[in-house]
Amino acid sequence: MKKIAFLILLLFPFFSVSQTTTIYFFPGQGADRHLFDSLSIDGDYTKKVIEYGTPKKNTTMKAFAQEIACQIDTTEAFILVGVSLGGMICVELNELVHPKKTILISSAKNVTELPFRYRFQQKIPIYKIVPGIMMLGFAKFLQPIVEPDSKKCKKTFQNMLSKKTGSYMKNSVSMIINWERTTNSTELVHIHGTKDHTIPMRNIVEPVIQVENGSHMMTLTNALVISDLLNLELQKIN
Repeated sequence: MKKIAFLILLLFPFFSVSQTTTIYFFPGQGADRHLFDSLSIDGDYTKKVIEYGTPKKNTTMKAFAQEIACQIDTTEAFILVGVSLGGMICVELNELVHPKKTILISSAKNVTELPFRYRFQQKIPIYKIVPGIMMLGFAKFLQPIVEPDSKKCKKTFQNMLSKKTGSYMKNSVSMIINWERTTNSTELVHIHGTKDHTIPMRNIVEPVIQVENGSHMMTLTNALVISDLLNLELQKIN
């Protein structure tokens, strides 16, 4: 086979094998691969959803991203798309693995964009005395109240949350609260909903693509709009 390939290259010197770009999708804290089920991506892309396990106790966002980096094939072209916590992980990966483009959805570019309830716990870490299983229970109870839009896909969101453990919730909350990034050295594409109550729009710094009436759950509940925005950004890549 190698000899045949060599002969083809000799006979057709301008022949080249096309390379498919991989899009790596990173779900949020209470989600999994089903978060992306309704997205429709144009073009010949290989799509992979990163499934991450429970962060070790006191693991930082950067260290967790370094652990996940081994799941990315950096020998081929790739793009990162992250939602909520997944977006924060992508911010750290963006500095480590240098993708063609990094797109955040319903997320934060750095710790300054997180709401006060996270930032003040860097000084007063109330979360440390709350059991992880209780955090999980709070998440299940509060999700439809804080983000009413989630009721459109209530069963899917509840099923995704039910797969999480108390230790996962506690350690991932710690990772978010203690996120150290305050600036970004490279440009990121940030898509954010105007009715996101988990990471409110008022905290988000330009540049940002605003989705009118979009919620924190819009990747699934408003998949058509998110798909269109993703496809527009993908078309801009050389």
